Amino acid sequence: MTSRSTAPPWAAALAGLTAAAVAVGVGQLASGVIGGDSSPVVAVGNAAVDLSPAWLKNWAIATFGENDKVVLLGGIFVVIALLAAGFGVLARIRLGYGRLALLAFGVLGAWAAATRPDAGMLDVLPSLLAAWAGASTLSRLFRRLEPVEEPGEEPVENPMEEPAEEAAGPEPLEQPPVMLAGERLRTIDRRRLFTGIATGAGVAVVTGAAGVWIGDRNNVAAERAQVAAELPKPAKPLPPLPAGVDFRVPNLSPFVTPNHDFYRVDTALALPNVDPNTWTLKIHGMVDRPIELTFADLLKRPIVEADLTLACVSNPVGGPYVGNARWLGVAMAGVLREAGIKAGADMLLSTSADGWTAGTPVEVVMDGRNALFAFAMNGEPLPVAHGFPVRQVVPGLYGYVSATKWVVDVKLTRFDEETAYWTDRGWDAKGPIKTQSRIDTPRNKTKPGRNVIAGVAWAQTKGIAKVEVKVDDGPWQEAKLAEVPGLDTWRQWSIEVDLASGLHNLSCRATDETGETQTDRGAPPEPNGATGYHQVLIETT
Repeated sequence: MTSRSTAPPWAAALAGLTAAAVAVGVGQLASGVIGGDSSPVVAVGNAAVDLSPAWLKNWAIATFGENDKVVLLGGIFVVIALLAAGFGVLARIRLGYGRLALLAFGVLGAWAAATRPDAGMLDVLPSLLAAWAGASTLSRLFRRLEPVEEPGEEPVENPMEEPAEEAAGPEPLEQPPVMLAGERLRTIDRRRLFTGIATGAGVAVVTGAAGVWIGDRNNVAAERAQVAAELPKPAKPLPPLPAGVDFRVPNLSPFVTPNHDFYRVDTALALPNVDPNTWTLKIHGMVDRPIELTFADLLKRPIVEADLTLACVSNPVGGPYVGNARWLGVAMAGVLREAGIKAGADMLLSTSADGWTAGTPVEVVMDGRNALFAFAMNGEPLPVAHGFPVRQVVPGLYGYVSATKWVVDVKLTRFDEETAYWTDRGWDAKGPIKTQSRIDTPRNKTKPGRNVIAGVAWAQTKGIAKVEVKVDDGPWQEAKLAEVPGLDTWRQWSIEVDLASGLHNLSCRATDETGETQTDRGAPPEPNGATGYHQVLIETT
C-alpha cells in the first residue's frame, strides 16, 4: 500500500507502537548475541549522555541521584513510544513515509553505536536489524488495516436530508473506520488487526527477553567468583581498624561503607562486563618502556592494602556521594616507575573499557600516597558496578580526575596537549578534594531535650583535626572525634546538645590537619567541588 490509507489514526498509531516494540526486541536480541553497548536503546542513551550539556547532567545527578540512568532510559522509551505512534500516523499519508522514519531512527541508533569510543565493526548491526524489523512489521500491520467489504443493504434515503448536491457548507469530515464504497460499506477488520498487534507484541517480548537472557549469560559472575577464590594477600596487611573508629550512633554512616551501599556515579548506561582473563592494561605515551599487563601479571606484583575514602565532585554539600572502603591493589607509582616517565609528562590520561577518560596529575600519583590499580574492596573482588576487574583509586582527588573504573589504558601525556571527558565539559583539570563535613543525624524531627548530633568529615591526605557544630545562632561547639587508621579516610564525629521545642538550624564545619577550615561560602559542585557549611533544619516536638 503506497497511497493514503483510510485507517483510523488510533489504529495507525497502534501499528506504529507495535512496529517500534518489535524493533526494540530484535535490537536487544542482536545486541545480546554481539555483546557490548550495541543495543539501540543503550547506544542512543549513551549518545544522549555524551551530547547533553553539563548543566543538564548536573541537574540530573542532583535531582535523581544514582537513579539518573533509570530515568534516562525510561525517558528514551517514552520518546520512542511517542515517535512510533507518530510514525504510524505518518504512514496513513503514505506507508513509505512511516517506513522511512523507522529506518532513519535505526540509522541514528547505528550512528550512536558506531561513534562510541569502544565501538566494534558489528556494533551497528543491532540498530540496522531493528530498523528492518520495525519497517517490515509496519508494512504487515498496514496490510491488515486495508478495509474489507461488508454486505449491506442499499442505503435508505432520509426524507429529512437534502440531496447531496444541494447541501450547503463544507464537506463532512471523514468518519473512520467506516467509509462508503459504491453501495457497500467498507471497514477495517478489527479482529485481524488485533491479532497482528498481539503477534507483534509477542515477537517483541520473546526477542527482548531472549536478548536480555543472552546478555546475562555474557556477564562475568563466574570469572569474578574465580578471582574471589584466588584473591591474593597484601604484602603488608593492615592492622585491624582501631576500636574507636565507629561510634555506632543510629543513622550515622558506618566507618566502612558496605559495597552494596557505596555510591555509584558514572556515565555507563550498560555496565561493561570485562573478562579478567582477556583484560589488559597498557601503559604508554611519554614513557621509556611501554608496558602491557594482564590480570595475572598484575596479581604477581606486590599487593597493597589501603583504607581510602572516595568522593564525587558532583556531591553537593552534605550529599551522599562519598564512601569509605578497604581497597586491595597494586601501587600505580611502581608500575609507572617501571615504565619510566619521560620529562615533561604531567598527566595520566586513563581510559575505561567503555571509552570514558580521566586526566590525573602525575605528581599526585608519584608523591607517596596510596594511589592504586585496585581489584578488590572490603575483602572481595570489585563489584562490576565499581569497576571489575580493575579500577583506579587515588586519595585526595575527586573521582572525575582519578577513579577510572574498568581501566584498560593509561597514557602519559600533558595537560596542555590533551583533555579528558569531564574537562572537555567545563570542569577543572586537576580536582583536589575540599575539606568537608556532613550532619547525618538528626534529620527532620527529633525530641526536645538532650540529643546527639553526629556525622562524618573528610579531607583525604590531610586528615580531620576538628569538627565544630552550631545550633541556631549560638557559638561553635567542638565535637568529639572518632579514631581513624590514617589521613585518607573520613572521620566520624558526634556531640550532645540540649534542644528546646521548636525549629532549629544545625550547622557543622571541619578543620583539617593543615589548619584549613571549611569555608562558609556556598558554591555549587561545578567546576571543582561544592563548598559551604552543611545545614539541617530540624523540628523538636
